[in-house]
Amino acid sequence: MKDKQALTELVCRHIRDIAPDADTAQLDPGEDMRDALDLDSMDFLRLVEALGRELEIHIPEADFASITQLSQMVDYLSRHTGESEQENTGQGPV
Repeated sequence: MKDKQALTELVCRHIRDIAPDADTAQLDPGEDMRDALDLDSMDFLRLVEALGRELEIHIPEADFASITQLSQMVDYLSRHTGESEQENTGQGPV
């Protein structure tokens, strides 16, 4: 599982790839990223898909509304990348 700082940097890198003018350094982790960075629905979808591909996890559309803030997305990714690694290794919690 990646640590939350690494996940934050990963999310911000992907945001900048999608919206090069986005100032992720000024992003409040509790603010809606779509509003703060002027991301439209397609930008947000591309962000979620890019993160899912890189982290090898599936992020269902039903979860999108709960990951609109940077802090929510990082927490979500942290939880789900941990699950993905446990599934891949066949190991559960110790």
